[in-house]
Amino acid sequence: MPQRSPFPTEVKPDWKAFVRILRRQGAPSRVHYCELFLDGEIKDAICERYGLLDGLSPEEPWFSHVKEIRIQRFLGYDYVRCGVEGVAMTFNRHVAADTAGLTRAGGRGFIDEHTGPIANWDEFEAYPWPDPAKITTKALEWYQANLPDDMCVIGSGGFAHFAEHLSWLMGHETLCLALYENPELVAAIRDRLVALHKKVVELMLQFDRVKVIWGSDDMGFRTGPLISPDQLREYVLPGHKLMAEMAHAAGRPYMLHSCGDLSTIMEDLIEGVKIDARHSFEDVIEPIEVAKQRWGHRVALIGGIDVDFLCRKSEAEVRARVRNVLKTCMPGGGYALGTGNSVANYIPVDNYLAMLDEGRKF
Repeated sequence: MPQRSPFPTEVKPDWKAFVRILRRQGAPSRVHYCELFLDGEIKDAICERYGLLDGLSPEEPWFSHVKEIRIQRFLGYDYVRCGVEGVAMTFNRHVAADTAGLTRAGGRGFIDEHTGPIANWDEFEAYPWPDPAKITTKALEWYQANLPDDMCVIGSGGFAHFAEHLSWLMGHETLCLALYENPELVAAIRDRLVALHKKVVELMLQFDRVKVIWGSDDMGFRTGPLISPDQLREYVLPGHKLMAEMAHAAGRPYMLHSCGDLSTIMEDLIEGVKIDARHSFEDVIEPIEVAKQRWGHRVALIGGIDVDFLCRKSEAEVRARVRNVLKTCMPGGGYALGTGNSVANYIPVDNYLAMLDEGRKF
């Protein structure tokens, strides 16, 4: 038997207000939400608990898209995230058993940090690069025609992973050596990635329901970037700058998700790349309240309710933290509520829902 909604306060999607947050165009009339993604296990648990899929058959051809709209509207989001098809790439992966409460049946995957499928020029030439001519936009076409008018599409997903794909294609250990021993190979991979994602953003921007472009590219760890700031400026940031230029030329803001301590390149991201919004924050690196005071007058900030905090603390503690974050970050606008990274399947569902509920009450 489905449970009643956990949200006493109803909100309706308003993509225009959400975009104004990304552009820092004043304080919104209510709290808006934003996440990089929700793990499938979290989505399924919420759908089952609240009967979100009642009357919807998995056999329907666009089941996953209808499901996504129902979930996003129920939770209070103003958008769906969607990318193109045909850009999947091959990496060296390892799989371990998933120990999360909402266990992932196929296990949890990890990239091989030592070596990837491209370690030399022969492997570069033999690699099965995605063919830009075979990229399709079936999901975007469906959302263009069927997404409710009060929602928008954020163009994202498998997109703009310039730093990540350099590391995943070579293996991080191999990449670090190649940056000094074979920089021409690193540059060649960079150029292939830039050309591929240029085509991707061109395709996404053809759809007027796509109101935001969101690049996702982890560049750092707890105390600094994964490669030197100068190497990021040479091999990574030019790709994001091009993506941002293309988005801005089409009248769309450019968001960036990137984990890690990026303090050494924040000026580059704001003044060079010209990102409109930054996502991914950890309390041990820079709590969102501190980031708001430091950067909030120059760039919109997204999320920041630390994932570790959401996992370990009680619902009452989560609610108190969210209220304090909103008191700090909402004045003046340029902030949307969410987790520090994503809604992983090891976050207690009730803590996640409590975070959203406090946003509705604020």
